[in-house]
Amino acid sequence: QVRLGESGGGSAQAGGSLKLSCAASGLTYHGYCMGWFRQAPGKEREGVAIMYTEDETTYYADSVKGRFTISQDSAKDTIYLQMNNLKPDDTAMYYCVADLAACAYGLGMAGDYDYWGQGTHVTVSS
Repeated sequence: QVRLGESGGGSAQAGGSLKLSCAASGLTYHGYCMGWFRQAPGKEREGVAIMYTEDETTYYADSVKGRFTISQDSAKDTIYLQMNNLKPDDTAMYYCVADLAACAYGLGMAGDYDYWGQGTHVTVSS
């Protein structure tokens, strides 16, 4: 079974930075769609950043382009989300996700992803 373990959430001031990590276990195939979705109070769950790990194709939500960077350490089956220039609107629960094919055409929908981490909360204050 694929299991995802997250770390790095917390609090930051606007303009600050946080780095999230997600370590995966049970990966069998060469390529997975891996990254993060988030959900803020009163809002729908949305894709934030996804990487197809085989060729490192990346997809970002328009709201985070230029501020967030997704990367991987393939030897450790770990992905990272470097979040810079944080804004209060980034406040949300962030979920690590993985799937075999959900990002074939972009970020994909939340329902497309089979594997989810427990979530880690990010709070950005002004």
